[in-house]
Amino acid sequence: MNKYLNSIGLDKKPSDTTLVVAMSGGVDSSTVAGIMKKEGYNVIGITLKLYDDGREVAASKQCCSGQDIMDAKRVAHKLGIEHKILYYQDKFKQGVIDNFVESYLKGETPIPCVQCNQTVKFKDLFEVSKELKADALITGHYVKSITENKTTNMYRAIDENRDQSYFLFNTTREQLDYLRFPLGGMLKDKTREIAKNLDLNVADKPDSQDICFVPNGDYASVIQKFRPDSFQKGNIKNLDGEVIGVHDGIINFTIGQRKGIKVSDKEALYVLKINSDKNEIIVGPKEKLGKKTISIKKINLLTNKEDLDKNLFVKVRSTGSLLEAKVDLIDNNNAKVNLAIPEDGISPGQACVFYRKDQFGHKVLGGGWIKE
Repeated sequence: MNKYLNSIGLDKKPSDTTLVVAMSGGVDSSTVAGIMKKEGYNVIGITLKLYDDGREVAASKQCCSGQDIMDAKRVAHKLGIEHKILYYQDKFKQGVIDNFVESYLKGETPIPCVQCNQTVKFKDLFEVSKELKADALITGHYVKSITENKTTNMYRAIDENRDQSYFLFNTTREQLDYLRFPLGGMLKDKTREIAKNLDLNVADKPDSQDICFVPNGDYASVIQKFRPDSFQKGNIKNLDGEVIGVHDGIINFTIGQRKGIKVSDKEALYVLKINSDKNEIIVGPKEKLGKKTISIKKINLLTNKEDLDKNLFVKVRSTGSLLEAKVDLIDNNNAKVNLAIPEDGISPGQACVFYRKDQFGHKVLGGGWIKE
């Protein structure tokens, strides 16, 4: 006899299923809450207060601001669902902002959204959801999840322009089996259409564009606030080791950057390396940017090691394309990634995420952090 499976792959009727929906106040998570409520699930909306936003933050296009919390509360009231606010400013400061600042000071290009998912959103919110005896944690991420035999696997979203699987590579197997992503098989226009049909006040709300704690994309001001001593002048060198200029702080540079170097040469110069130990920037021509070999650390696997034996695809930046590659595990924490074709602008601090295509799409196998 076949078991009854509800729309999120659990063998319970929706009316007997309790869900926690992470509600950021945006259209995506609000729509997910509305869909789950309409399908008859018992829905609890939870919104995270992650930082103390000032006037300049509240006016920018970011998630999790004070306005977003009010929007989430209005949506919950409209849907007739329970709504809670969790105050995680200290956890967010320690787990995300401090890491962001330290990463830049090391000459890296950090991804705070991954750190946020890895810490407060999926670790702490996961634990709270369990305490509430919820059957699953639902988010508005554009990631496709397929659950079979009580095991959930993660795939790139149908809407590849919205796909957020890159930011979720560090999800644990336990978390992934508890998470559900209803928007993964939906285009953004469809999400807004559903929100309008549900008469949600956020149906036309613009998407967040900036990192939540970085007003108007000005990350240097954030680092200035927490580490004012970090803006130290240093040398800009060419590939021959010659000093050809002076910079005002390595945090102003990322690998592959061309603008803002302020050094003239017979050909365009790009940032090739950031040496934080010596507080220096190495620059050179564009053809020196391409790399075929990447060293990665802190590996997180969502599959068996044997699944990495064949050629697969990787992404080395959130907006990048899928690249053909071979992953060679050195040990449980480190690996070498060999790209079929050289890729420009690979930066330490970014993630390298593994994918393999199967009958359901591009499955996320895990990933790691780029060392060099």
